Amino acid sequence: MSRSVRTRPEGSGQALSEAYDTALLDLDGVVYAGGSAIVHAVESLATARAGGMRLAYVTNNALRTPDTVAAHLTELGIPTDAGDVITSAQAVARLVAGQVPQGARVLVIGGEGLRVALRERGLVPVESADDDPVAVVQGYGGPDMAWGRFAEASYAVARGLPWFASNTDLTIPSGRGIAPGNGAAVEVVRIATGAEPQVAGKPLPPMHRETILRTGAERPLVVGDRLDTDIEGAFNGEVDSLLVLTGVADGAQLLAAPPRHRPTYVDADLRGMLTGQPEVAPADDGFRCAGWTARAGAGQLELDGEGGALDGLRALCAAAWTAAGDGECTLDGGKALARLGL
Repeated sequence: MSRSVRTRPEGSGQALSEAYDTALLDLDGVVYAGGSAIVHAVESLATARAGGMRLAYVTNNALRTPDTVAAHLTELGIPTDAGDVITSAQAVARLVAGQVPQGARVLVIGGEGLRVALRERGLVPVESADDDPVAVVQGYGGPDMAWGRFAEASYAVARGLPWFASNTDLTIPSGRGIAPGNGAAVEVVRIATGAEPQVAGKPLPPMHRETILRTGAERPLVVGDRLDTDIEGAFNGEVDSLLVLTGVADGAQLLAAPPRHRPTYVDADLRGMLTGQPEVAPADDGFRCAGWTARAGAGQLELDGEGGALDGLRALCAAAWTAAGDGECTLDGGKALARLGL
């Protein structure tokens, strides 16, 4: 099915928490980082929930169980039940269960979240390639995962066993910065074996399907910090998205985004769920948002006016995405972003 190419962020006369029935929230970089709540997250989510919006937490991190994630969120001041948490471990477990016999042994390279999800599907997690597994599942196992676990996966995959990965995020936010994610670990096994895994997590359909099945959302809004997982996942699922600038994505990446990475809305943090979104409209030979006008100039993006930085960024997105069409914008936006402090 063909889709029109998004050329600007959309406006909304309603608060997003009123326009959508369910927020499908990423965790790392959106709600918390390094175990601590991101600024404005706790109060913003409480307000959205009190107004009737359902909150579901959707994470590509397969390390922790839904119970553990829910307990952590509750400790941060965000009351959460395990049923409100959807993980890539659950998505990949459903994917595996559809291809192997009930009660089959599965080699697990990852943490407890994967083991629990596999058991829920009637599968038996094992630790060695010599334990007669019929498949291999790999997920994030934390920063202290032993190198020998990647070797164990490689032995099994090299024998021809089907290989599944919870997700392929190359990086993961932490309290100290950006750290290697499960995708980096998957690359180790890929290089050793030459094989390709079946992947369940965002931005691929199995994760979106798992989320909709578990939440029953009818008007979902994906809220994330990554263009290549959260926003692309919303694009693949044909649902709207809100990018918050509290995690991985920055202004330069946003301006260069191809169509599958262009969010419906852009805001600084989760307070953006509680407000409407300003309109970005054509103006002269460019695009205007509040007090800013952005244009595609000779080799660079130009910005005139004054006002809030986010309004300027929205106008720049419209100029950049329109100039790029169905590709990536190659115009230099550095000076314009510097003017906005982004």
